[in-house]
Amino acid sequence: MSRTSADSPPPVLFICTGNFYRSRHAEAVFNWHANQRGLAIRAFSRGLLTSMVADEPTRLSPNTSKRLAALGIAEHLTGAIPIQLTVGDLEKAGRAVALRRHEHRTMMLQAHPEWVDRIEYWDVQDIDEIEPTEALPAIEQQVAALISLYA
Repeated sequence: MSRTSADSPPPVLFICTGNFYRSRHAEAVFNWHANQRGLAIRAFSRGLLTSMVADEPTRLSPNTSKRLAALGIAEHLTGAIPIQLTVGDLEKAGRAVALRRHEHRTMMLQAHPEWVDRIEYWDVQDIDEIEPTEALPAIEQQVAALISLYA
């Protein structure tokens, strides 16, 4: 029996500031694990302040691209461009995870106050505070723990 979208659980939503680096990495890693395990669940990602990355020369952080390549994970497992978070995204998600409480809770209060306590928060610092060589593996560990809930 083939799966239809009606059979699929609601997706996981990863949220960060620009939807350029951390959330896109989490999305790709989650979708890769789901594919490897034959799970129907998928992830997507959004940003709370995508205007911050509007002038970037690439649509995905080079650090994320490099790490995904090193892991053998195809970039098509993440979205093509940074996308701003909407209420519709939050409503569609079965679970929403912001990548850093200290940073994103305040942004959620400003943008979507009714959702601030309805999402999960991790504690993965941004590139100005921690090297990608530490941040991206931390995301991978969190994603591995999360995907195990669906296996």
